[in-house]
Amino acid sequence: MGRSFASSLNTQGARRSFAQETVSFTYIDPTGEEFPVEAEGGKHLLDVAHDNNIELEGACGGELACSTCHLVFEEKIYDKLPPMSEEEEDMLDLAFELTDTSRLGCQIQVTKDLEGMTVRIPDDGY
Repeated sequence: MGRSFASSLNTQGARRSFAQETVSFTYIDPTGEEFPVEAEGGKHLLDVAHDNNIELEGACGGELACSTCHLVFEEKIYDKLPPMSEEEEDMLDLAFELTDTSRLGCQIQVTKDLEGMTVRIPDDGY
């Protein structure tokens, strides 16, 4: 009896944990069209765009060998992102419409910090 009760608690805890990992945010394409999405925590923004049929190229398949998944973040969100690697910085140097808050979608994972954000896809990623 104690075992099934503990199993029940673990299952409920896992469900709560999964629910906490779902994050809602919006992509804005170069034309200004908005695409609201719900994404599972841990997924890369490039994959989330592809899963939702949002045009974000990602020519290298997320291997950090191009800049076609270039995204522009709101400053308040950008400040919460993990530090940029030297490799990502090198790839971003090749991107058009580069801003102070640009990052590559293949390098940014969904976290609760992204809840409610809007992220812009510049022309070079469309």
